[in-house]
Amino acid sequence: MTLAEATSAWSREEAAAAGMVLAWHAAQAPDRPAIISEAGNRSFGELNANANRLVRALRRAGLKAGDAVALLCSNRPEFVETVAACQRGGFRLTPVNWHLKGSEVGYIVDNCEAKAFVADARFPASAMEAVRMSPGLVAKLAVGGPIEGFASYDAAVEAEDGGDLTDPALGTQMMYTSGTTGHPKGVFRRQAAPVSPLLVKLTETAAFREDDLALVTGPLYHAAPLALNLSFPINAGVGCVLMDKWDAEETLRLAEEYRITHTHVVPTMLHRMLQLPETTRAKYDTSSLRWILHGAAPCPAHVKEGSIAWFGPVVFEYYAATEGGGIFVDSHEWPAKKGTVGKPLPGVIVEVHDEDGRPVKPREVGTIYFKAPEQGRFEYFKAPEKTEGAYRGDFYTMGDMGYLDEDGFLFLTGRSAEVIISGGVNIYPAEIDQEILKHPAVADAAAVGVPNEEWGEEVKLVVELNEGYRPDDAMARELLDFAAANLPGYQRPRSVDFMQELPRMPSGKVLRRTIRDAYWQGDKKI
Repeated sequence: MTLAEATSAWSREEAAAAGMVLAWHAAQAPDRPAIISEAGNRSFGELNANANRLVRALRRAGLKAGDAVALLCSNRPEFVETVAACQRGGFRLTPVNWHLKGSEVGYIVDNCEAKAFVADARFPASAMEAVRMSPGLVAKLAVGGPIEGFASYDAAVEAEDGGDLTDPALGTQMMYTSGTTGHPKGVFRRQAAPVSPLLVKLTETAAFREDDLALVTGPLYHAAPLALNLSFPINAGVGCVLMDKWDAEETLRLAEEYRITHTHVVPTMLHRMLQLPETTRAKYDTSSLRWILHGAAPCPAHVKEGSIAWFGPVVFEYYAATEGGGIFVDSHEWPAKKGTVGKPLPGVIVEVHDEDGRPVKPREVGTIYFKAPEQGRFEYFKAPEKTEGAYRGDFYTMGDMGYLDEDGFLFLTGRSAEVIISGGVNIYPAEIDQEILKHPAVADAAAVGVPNEEWGEEVKLVVELNEGYRPDDAMARELLDFAAANLPGYQRPRSVDFMQELPRMPSGKVLRRTIRDAYWQGDKKI
């Protein structure tokens, strides 16, 4: 019996346990579209065969189960093939942020102990710098063109047999957190974590059908797009349309062209789409969308309201991170709890602690902690001191601050490193941003604390304007007046600076710490 015949007889759960869920879908529907992108398309059958070929190529180079593979690649079919190959070859995959500097890429490739490095020819300098910093590499494959010192990915794959693997082994992933200071941290688990209650809820609400298509809006090296835009639908047998670079109108165009049914976005994307002219929004039929999931950052209430009014009650929100989590809310629950990121799912225990580690009362702001599972707890790879700092007994934190209301719904107020302390009063910048974003001139905003001799810190507003608005003194005064009319006195910005584009993580989170630090390092302006 061939593996294709065997996978046809397996349940999807059995196939997933062997890292072969893609093979299961390929056996069921080999011609069904799996990947649609500017860099090429793949059916499920083609994707499955190329994953088999890549496993054989990596094994030929000397890799064994448990060895690490680093992947520096844009959103293209070879990225997905590498993910699938590691999943069935028993390898530990680390996707790398291609926005990083070459030395930072090199740090991750070396730190994750990669034996193989698959790199996109779009990033040759970073790829070669990473090789110089990573003496443990035994295989280097270039995707989409040549890179000095790399073999051709296409040639390596084409030289191998695409037939069924007789000895699949379940692989793992080790993602690196996109921290705002210091080196990124690899999130490592020595044992597999139990099935996430969040995954169960997402599966229930997504309700995938055979002819569905999902849209990948973010870079796949990031944990959320990889897990929720790509792996989630692919593992359900649903094809994915890959965006090379996100654009508000292009999102709507693709939704209409491909009759997109599912996607995952960040709040900034919703905000930018809502700011499109009504005539632009009306050009596209987005009625096929049945499931729009968002997370990664707090969503301003007016953006959430506008999104539900536009797309319908198909907007879902979660709160989680690479380390874990499990908070969820749908479009029907949210209006009664405007601003919430949701309620803990069954089996997820969340507490809010004060600085001394004591649980606080409902509506009191503190640091958010999740109870860790008994098995499969995360640790930061080769960084025991950082692991120790994340845990408090059986609970861990991602550093976010917020509060639980009397009904158990969670509200975020910011990160502990971002809190502005002015005259001894804690000011949470996310609450300020939410109000300022309602001004029609504002594309994005970040409130930060800057030095003040009397109060320690004062609130400064840093703004990215929409097209057609001038970053001048008159606009600054208009925004300060708007803030004065909509915020209590202690939250009001005392000054405004403008940036052409706010720095942000690929997930969409504004790098508030980067903005803030510029004012504290010699009191220089950004």
